[in-house]
Amino acid sequence: MTSKQRAYLKSLAMTMDPILQIGKSSVTPELTAAVAEALEARELIKLHVLQNCGDDLRGMPEILAERTRSQVVQVIGRKIVLYKEGKDDKKKIVLP
Repeated sequence: MTSKQRAYLKSLAMTMDPILQIGKSSVTPELTAAVAEALEARELIKLHVLQNCGDDLRGMPEILAERTRSQVVQVIGRKIVLYKEGKDDKKKIVLP
């Protein structure tokens, strides 16, 4: 992903609200499945990590991206933005 594409995705994510929250149970198989399903439907999602999450916040975005075969667009504080390109027939976001 180029820096121009990443900047475009960041601008789209600015207006989005987080659709999933990561709590004290952290990254579970159920959460990974929910993230993968949301990425299939939306391509770009924002997650919020709650205060009671015990895991290291630095490694969590990479773990989620690896398990869902997506890319980390941005991490600001406790917000994570992930992107996964949709299939050709279901593509919603066209990157510059």
